[in-house]
Amino acid sequence: SALSAERSDWGARIKVVELDVANDASVSAAAQRVAERYGQSPAPLSGIVNNAGIGLGSADLATILDVNTRGPKRVIDAFLPLLAANGRIVNVSSASGPIFVSGCSDARKREFTDSHATWQKVEALMEEALAIKRAGGDFASAGLGEGNAYGLSKALLNLYTMSLAREYPERTINACTPGYIATDLTLPHAKARGMDPAAMGMKTPREGARASIHLLFDEPGGSGWYFGSDTQRSPLDRYRSPGDPAYSGD
Repeated sequence: SALSAERSDWGARIKVVELDVANDASVSAAAQRVAERYGQSPAPLSGIVNNAGIGLGSADLATILDVNTRGPKRVIDAFLPLLAANGRIVNVSSASGPIFVSGCSDARKREFTDSHATWQKVEALMEEALAIKRAGGDFASAGLGEGNAYGLSKALLNLYTMSLAREYPERTINACTPGYIATDLTLPHAKARGMDPAAMGMKTPREGARASIHLLFDEPGGSGWYFGSDTQRSPLDRYRSPGDPAYSGD
C-alpha cells in the first residue's frame, strides 16, 4: 500500500502473491498463480529476487539453512521456467557470509570459494554442519570457525549463486549484501539495546535496495559474483568495506 500511495500508476502494476520459501507446496502454488495470470510463453518474468531471510534471533541451524539457503533454490527451481532466457536472478546475501568464511580454515575457504562447486556440494556442507551441531557443535575442529548459523547460510548461498551462474550462462545471476538495514530482522537488536537504529549504523530499506536494483537493471560486469551494498564486486572470503576498491580476483 505504501508503494501504491507513492505513485498513482503503481497500484495496478503491483500484485501480491503469498509465498513461504520454506514450504515446497507454497512455492509451487505461487509459481502456478503467476503462470495462470501471466502465461508461460513468452516467459513473463524478467527477474527473480530472493530476499527472504532469518537467523539473527533464536531460530535453530536447520531452520536457518532451510530458509536462507534452501529457500532460494526452491524459489528458483519453481520460477525458472517463467524467467526469460536472458533474465536475471539476485540472491540477497549478507556480509556475514564472507566474514564467516574468513574465520574458516584454509581448506574450508577453498570449499566456500570453489567456482566449480555444485548444489550437491552445498547440500553436503549443510548436512555436515547439521551433523556437527547434533554431535555437540565443535565447528572449530572441522575448520568452520565459530559455526555462526546465519553466516554459514549466507556463505552457502553465495556458493550456490556461483553454481547456478555456471549452470545458466545465458542469464545474469549474482548475490549481494544490502548492508545493515533497519528491518524486522535487525530492529530487535536496536530495541534490546535501547538505541536508535540510525545510531547503530542501520540504513533504510530504500538504501538497502540499491545493490539489488543495480544487479537487476545495470551492467554488473559478470555473473556468479557477490557484490557489496555499494554495488561493487566483493570477495567471498573476507569483508570488504563499502567505498573500498572493488574486488577483481577470479
